Amino acid sequence: MPEQIALEIDGAECAPEAEQEVDLVESVIRACGGDPRAAVRELLADADFLRDQLYTASCLLSRGIGRGWRPQYERT
Repeated sequence: MPEQIALEIDGAECAPEAEQEVDLVESVIRACGGDPRAAVRELLADADFLRDQLYTASCLLSRGIGRGWRPQYERT
């Protein structure tokens, strides 16, 4: 099983007074050793994993708890 992407973001970049924004695209690519194709593969694997988790949760969640809400598996 591949290791989960861990973004290396400097704490100073997240401070409220920081004027620059964190570039998440660059952070993801950097986390994949600079390979953009590997970054896309990892993000697709993460999306697939999250869809599977959402499906599992929706099977366990009763309609009463969700008040009729059902998850969507794709963006519309």
